[in-house]
Amino acid sequence: MKRVKIAALLSEHQLGSEVLIKGWVRTFRNNSFIAINDGSTINNIQGVVDFEKEEKEELKRITTGASIQIVGEVVESQGAGQSIEIVVKSFKILGDANPEEYPLQPKKHSLEYLREIAHLRPRTNTFAAILRVRHAMTFAIHEFFNDRGFCNVHTPLITATDAEGAGEAFQVTTMDLKNVPLDENKEVDYKQDFFGKHTSLAVTGQLEAELAALGLSEVYTFGPTFRAENSNTTRHLAEFWMIEPEVAFADNNDNMDLAEAMLKYCVQYALDNCKDDLDFLNKRLQDEDKSKPQLERAGDLFEKLEFVANNDFERITYTEAFDILRNSKPNKKKKFKFLVDEWGIDLQSEHERFLVEKHFKKPVIISDYPANIKAFYMKLNDDGKTVKAMDILFPGIGEIVGGSEREERYDVLEQKIKDQNIPMDSVWWYLDTRKFGTVPHSGFGLGFERLLLFVTGMGNIRDVIPFPRTPKNAEF
Repeated sequence: MKRVKIAALLSEHQLGSEVLIKGWVRTFRNNSFIAINDGSTINNIQGVVDFEKEEKEELKRITTGASIQIVGEVVESQGAGQSIEIVVKSFKILGDANPEEYPLQPKKHSLEYLREIAHLRPRTNTFAAILRVRHAMTFAIHEFFNDRGFCNVHTPLITATDAEGAGEAFQVTTMDLKNVPLDENKEVDYKQDFFGKHTSLAVTGQLEAELAALGLSEVYTFGPTFRAENSNTTRHLAEFWMIEPEVAFADNNDNMDLAEAMLKYCVQYALDNCKDDLDFLNKRLQDEDKSKPQLERAGDLFEKLEFVANNDFERITYTEAFDILRNSKPNKKKKFKFLVDEWGIDLQSEHERFLVEKHFKKPVIISDYPANIKAFYMKLNDDGKTVKAMDILFPGIGEIVGGSEREERYDVLEQKIKDQNIPMDSVWWYLDTRKFGTVPHSGFGLGFERLLLFVTGMGNIRDVIPFPRTPKNAEF
């Protein structure tokens, strides 16, 4: 008999049919009622065992966490909260789970505790729901770009270029760290390393994606990126996933339109395809809200998602944002940790969230940032002091997308590279594209885990990736 997934059984069940189910035991009550889940849905299926007919020793093996297969008849359920159940004709334990050792008992566990046993997190309702939503968002991203004629390109994870210029890259080497070779100046001799030069894990795939866009017109990357930032906030990971489209013949307004359309598409896709999981996550959020002060409550998850999907984002310039923040009550009363007093400051998360959550009460796109706080590849505006950059800010998250029109003028880009002391030998190929058929082009980066934070309502980025990598943590 072929195994039937629980999700399929619940949506296409036929009363009286005989089925084979395989999964993990969530609970076993009164030696009769087995709640089984196989990960295909948030919902369990109940198997009803006839205690008198079964071997008592075998029944003892039906414990929380054990894997099991059952064969039985689909019948209308007599209990509340479920439409069908299975009258068990036979069962087999596939894998035992000693109840004295299994760390996931049928009770509520803290998220902090679950991070310590991340290898078992997919067995919980919360993380199974998150992983299914993560899959759905992955599919939505690919579908969005594929339907618009974009080509997915795979950019390298090992690079000799620090595209962001932040110096927070993980070094890649095969050298013996106990006997590092030195050159005549007593500096590390990278010529003897595997690649013959200093290399690191990529913080972005953008530069290589630009190269592809200047031949294919519309491309996107979707892959892991790495940043060695010693940060333990709820918004940072050392390894995270980025979506980075690059579009030839597009200006920054086109860029903003594309990013807004993509975010709305993903949010609507979640609403259309992840209802059961979002229902569960929303109830979890409501339970958490009960113990929080009114001002700190997250509110209804569906309302937030539908508001984003159905409303245009507010668009303002950096200068307009600066004026709003400088004249705001939190700034005047010195409630901001970082006071807004001088044009040109880098906006902090508290400023971004004020604009989104308090002032406009909707997602905000800020454009035309000061050039000195943005990367070298962003196109300089005619005023000579701002660049054609854009960031999208979301409620509860802050920045979720960052992008720009790229500097396509050879002489301007060359000067910016020199001004920022970027070694020319590491970006000569990037500069080369401005010599041979250069065109205006734009792109952005979406932090995938930040999107998932918004869609799932979770509060910590470590809980929307299967195995988080953070300072002092690479356990699993």
